[in-house]
Amino acid sequence: MEYWGKHLVIDAMACDIARATNPEYIKWFTKELVRVIQMVPYGEPQVVHFAEGSLDKAGWTMIQLIETSNIMGHFLDHNGDLYLDIFSCKDYNEQLVIDLLKQCFSPGEIKSQVLLRDARK
Repeated sequence: MEYWGKHLVIDAMACDIARATNPEYIKWFTKELVRVIQMVPYGEPQVVHFAEGSLDKAGWTMIQLIETSNIMGHFLDHNGDLYLDIFSCKDYNEQLVIDLLKQCFSPGEIKSQVLLRDARK
């Protein structure tokens, strides 16, 4: 890598709501994602429900620490939208992430961008 780290940011709209609101499925997906992109997990994924007082913001937040940084996701209850961020100083194939997300959550639309991080430049 010619940069310090890669940050993949994904917005996936109108996902399979039964899966996007199931904390056990989100944990399974997180573990599978770590395996597919060949990262080393640090502990178990944390999946916690937040914003219960706000219909448009309520949902599950996931964080998985990895040896080279972290994976975070937010899964909305009311429409199945999900927002996934992967930041790592170890390179990974972002297309594998998108393919797995499509297979697991069947989004109606996906937007993604990659940010290459290097504070020294």
